[in-house]
Amino acid sequence: MSDPSFAPRPTLEEVAARAGVSRATASRVVNGSDGVRAPLAERVRQAVDELGYVPNQAARTLVTRRNDAIAVVVAEPETRFFTDPFFAQQVRGISRELTAHDNQLVLLLTEGAADYGRVGRYLAGGHVDGALIFSLHSDDSLPEMARKAGVPTVIGGRPSWSDGDTLYVDCDNRGGAHQAVRHLLGLGRRRIGHIAGPLDQTASEDRLDGFRDALPDIGPGLIVEGDFTPEGGARAMAELLDRHPDLDAVFAASDVMASGALRVLRNRGLRVPEDVAVVGFDDITSVAEWTDPPLTTVRQNIEEMGRMMARLLLRRVAPPSAANGSDGVPALSSIVTPTQLVIRASA
Repeated sequence: MSDPSFAPRPTLEEVAARAGVSRATASRVVNGSDGVRAPLAERVRQAVDELGYVPNQAARTLVTRRNDAIAVVVAEPETRFFTDPFFAQQVRGISRELTAHDNQLVLLLTEGAADYGRVGRYLAGGHVDGALIFSLHSDDSLPEMARKAGVPTVIGGRPSWSDGDTLYVDCDNRGGAHQAVRHLLGLGRRRIGHIAGPLDQTASEDRLDGFRDALPDIGPGLIVEGDFTPEGGARAMAELLDRHPDLDAVFAASDVMASGALRVLRNRGLRVPEDVAVVGFDDITSVAEWTDPPLTTVRQNIEEMGRMMARLLLRRVAPPSAANGSDGVPALSSIVTPTQLVIRASA
């Protein structure tokens, strides 16, 4: 007796027969092509549902020249990617947008430059329709590799170059940082330090610029570079206190670094915010609402920015009639989202 779980998969010919249309018509409907009258298309879709037909992806790719797959390339090692909640929120937004458009997410991580060849070969192999690339550092060759592979891209974060063709999604890092420091000044703080992110990344540079916009005469001794980790924030906080024991406020370029700074302040017997006020950046709920005290921070909508990246790329890889404006000129541009100061107990 045969096992029904191993029954042959329904074929496109069976779908066409059930719907009472030609195989070509059934193929056009299944592959999302235009030119099929609505009643016929509905009959094909009903037959697909009734038979449980699943298109063969390889065959579908030959017809549509689409893989319905998008690469997410993160220029960070696994240890950073899987421990930093920032990436979890951004990838969640990307995944939700791709899922809503029936696209697969392919995650590619790079431990270092040695992995770039592997990533470049994969992108050049025709496996994906486009790539979302983020957490770039100034010397990254990933965008150029994607360009040479002929893969459309959208960058997460303002890139360090401007060529008129690069699309990116970012938040107003500079304006948000300026707002954070103005808040500290409004509280009467005058000895304000800054824990910067890695200065080979434009987000860190922009947040440092915002800090300097509010404090144009600040000395270099009140700025210490961190690495967007709790340990990096702790090291930078300790260095700031060693240099300036009279420090009365600190602006950290990320919530994660601010959490490390809070630990050092507590270990040194300093009260927050009474002795030292602290402001972070990101408003990652799992960090900012659970620090002691809860963290005042600059909010960027990380998950929504992920969705925007995916949406922008899907428009870029869409057929010209779907991606272009009525005049045939691509109606695509980079996006910079606003930030918002969220006041809690730390400042």
